[in-house]
Amino acid sequence: MNLIKSSDYKKFFIEIKNRITRARHQAYQAANNEMVFLYWDIGKGIVERQERLGWGEAVVEKLSGDLQREFAGMKGLSSQNLWRMKQFYVAYRNNAKLSALLRELSWTQNLCILHGAKTVEEKEFYIKTCINERWSSRELERQLDSALFERYMLSKKPRSIMAKTKEKDPLAHFKDEYLLDYLGLQDGFSEKDLRRAIVGNLKQFFLEFGRYFTFVGEEYPVVVGGEDFKIDLVFYHRLLRCLVAIELKIGTFKPEYVGKMQFYLEAMDRKIKLGEENPSVGLILCKDHNKEVVEIAMSRAISPMQVSRYKTEIIDQRLLKKRLHSLPSPDKK
Repeated sequence: MNLIKSSDYKKFFIEIKNRITRARHQAYQAANNEMVFLYWDIGKGIVERQERLGWGEAVVEKLSGDLQREFAGMKGLSSQNLWRMKQFYVAYRNNAKLSALLRELSWTQNLCILHGAKTVEEKEFYIKTCINERWSSRELERQLDSALFERYMLSKKPRSIMAKTKEKDPLAHFKDEYLLDYLGLQDGFSEKDLRRAIVGNLKQFFLEFGRYFTFVGEEYPVVVGGEDFKIDLVFYHRLLRCLVAIELKIGTFKPEYVGKMQFYLEAMDRKIKLGEENPSVGLILCKDHNKEVVEIAMSRAISPMQVSRYKTEIIDQRLLKKRLHSLPSPDKK
């Protein structure tokens, strides 16, 4: 052991540790893929025999009992879970595009989407976003509870919030509305309270804003002409490879916010941005905004920036769904 250099051993140990971690993850992923495929196959078998042989609903109870006796101790063979397998197969059997993606999610995540999303479009949205953002089951449940699909659709933006490596428009990675219910803010909070609450809950903040964000600093200092300026929050977006300046406002959007953000972005690009990084992007988070005021204020803005609203309380899903379904069809003039 004395002949082994500590630095060489430490490097070797880290290599083996990382290899074991990758192998365990791959083994878990393979086992999950096989389990989801098994459940799909069981659901398919039940449905096909009911349709072809006229078997009644009692076959589910009988099959569950027989399987549990044959595979004592094996989980997932209850009659309730067999019913879920049947529903799972029926929901996607005519959609080859989505059925090919199901094994990338855990069974728990598939059940969350199966029962939490009603339409095919909604299911597709959550399946793809969950895979892309690598949500855990708990994170997925929160997004379903917060009606992310309805909020996105109500924004009326043709672009997708799902990150794409070939995305040309950096603003495609930002939403029109963010839900900050996890901050626990009381009525009458200040911009300082809002900023500190976000910094104190960065994990939840990243779940709402996307996994490509990394925190740089709060009240981030920029010196211009010998004068100190402070940006509320600065992040780095790993996919866009640029700095993101966020200004927090507790009231309604005002046109002068655009000029201030324009100044911050130009200052960051000149004094902070590295040569290989892309131009900085700005996000003005307001409690509310008037779309016409925003449109005119932003019409001549040079730097990429967006004005978004935020909510500090869970939004009523029924109200959102009602608003969504009341929108005119895009086919109608």
